[in-house]
Amino acid sequence: MNKLRKMIKVAKGEEKAELVLKNAKVVNVFTNEIITGDVAIYKGEIVGIGEYSGINEIDIKGMYVAPGFIDSHVHIESSKVTPPQFARAVVPRGVTTVIADPHEIANVKGVEGIKYMLKSSENIPLDVFIVLPSCVPATPFENSGAILDAEDLEELIDSDRILGLGEMMDYVGVLHQSEKVLEKLYMTRLKGKIIDGHGPMISGKELNAYVVSGIATEHECSTTKEVLERLRLGMYIQVREGTVAKNLKEILKIANKNNLRRLLFCTDDKEIYDLMESGSIDNNIRLAIKEGVDPIDAIKMATLNAAEAYNLRKRGAVAPGYKADLVIIDDLENLNIVKVFKNGRLVAENYKPLFEVPYYDDVNMKNTVNIGDITKEDLKIRIHGENVHVIKIIPNSLITEKSVKKVGKDIITRNGEFISGDDIVKMAVIERHKKSGNIGVGLVEGFGLKNGAIASTVAHDSHNLIVIGDSDEDMLLAIEELKRVGGGITLTSGREILGTLPLEIGGLMTDRNIEKVYEHLNRLLKIAYDKLKINPDIEPFMALSFMALPVIPKLRITDMGLFDVERFEFINIFS
Repeated sequence: MNKLRKMIKVAKGEEKAELVLKNAKVVNVFTNEIITGDVAIYKGEIVGIGEYSGINEIDIKGMYVAPGFIDSHVHIESSKVTPPQFARAVVPRGVTTVIADPHEIANVKGVEGIKYMLKSSENIPLDVFIVLPSCVPATPFENSGAILDAEDLEELIDSDRILGLGEMMDYVGVLHQSEKVLEKLYMTRLKGKIIDGHGPMISGKELNAYVVSGIATEHECSTTKEVLERLRLGMYIQVREGTVAKNLKEILKIANKNNLRRLLFCTDDKEIYDLMESGSIDNNIRLAIKEGVDPIDAIKMATLNAAEAYNLRKRGAVAPGYKADLVIIDDLENLNIVKVFKNGRLVAENYKPLFEVPYYDDVNMKNTVNIGDITKEDLKIRIHGENVHVIKIIPNSLITEKSVKKVGKDIITRNGEFISGDDIVKMAVIERHKKSGNIGVGLVEGFGLKNGAIASTVAHDSHNLIVIGDSDEDMLLAIEELKRVGGGITLTSGREILGTLPLEIGGLMTDRNIEKVYEHLNRLLKIAYDKLKINPDIEPFMALSFMALPVIPKLRITDMGLFDVERFEFINIFS
């Protein structure tokens, strides 16, 4: 009552505000106009726009004041750093709220992993809301470190920081009314919370069935046809611009004043160097403006639209009663960010964080690589036919092509064993959670790797150990190195380790300083391109990590074998 009374007095101008941003140009996302005035703030909330005086005043000299940006769908784990360090990357970019799906760490550590993400993201100047992972594992065609049913998620669903259910990748389970899938959907609907989608292949009546189950969003659209069909059914479309998946330009071809309110921005999966160099949601906004979207509309997609879609009240606008999460911009067209305020406190300036983050250690998140002895025999691919199925990588896309190569022409064999091919290398996925001994092997085209190997424990979504190379010796060395450090990314060549980034937290993240991780990853990237001759049109580490995800077309490899996503079944490597 006292706070409310005080806010009314300050709003009326009877008392001074705690902080006033003087001489502002306010980006009004309600009316698509620029309002000139002061912005008065009390106890972390905006109380008025007009002419105000404050105990503290900052003259922003005619710069623009926009709402804090919201990333509507992100996997923090993909940045390779923990939530506190992630905040140090995105907050200076104007991002003050994220909706995170922690299904990466959940696939490794289950409910413990979700709780870790909640706990480690406390007391930082970034609001981290969670949607509960719906598909752990993503499919029954791989082995993860945990299995989460509705009863496992029920203990968390009532938390204020839990907004709903994460991306429902098991669209087959939805359409076939799988009991376990329906239990998760029903639980979330009963609580009145949102359900995120992941159904890029669905259309027609099947899409109607997917939507009627309660699924409200989609971030996997890659064509305007997909977008329009989903918009017509009332879905929100998350316009994604990540490190590998870049769909913004294509999707925005269909954007107009009639449908723009159903479009949100997200990054989904972004490497730390990409966040540090091109940015987060600010990058989406800049690209949208370059594609001809009105700057205020672009900002609206990054703020109010996302807030309303996820029922985040009092966020996403600069208006009385809204949180004082504010971005100060000196150039609206180029979106040059000068200052960032979180709850009325200056937390970043000129793309630099002005805050320290707490250190949170959880020993239960470490030592998660559990693999037995692997030999050259385990990695062999024996050829028994005339044609071979090969996964063909498409640059800037998560989708792969199903390529067929001829033995003797495209594929070189010796004693019936694969030796090499033109831009074709070997890949293996090794179960690393329960020491089961499962190993899936296959061939990949378009990666461009020569004279070495790359291995990683970041392999969506079950995060088994994935290794790619043109030398069995280098592949084995890379596997042993990741066993030694407890997970991460490593590069080898000539039976030598060229570099390793340890990711000790679940084999996915490190709690080391973000600047050091950024430098380390950049060194590995340079080695990958210069020494291992990786295709310059792909991002090697993230591209590799998605080669094991059996819910995105067309071919993938899991620890159980070569998987045809369109047929939704395992296939023989021989055509």
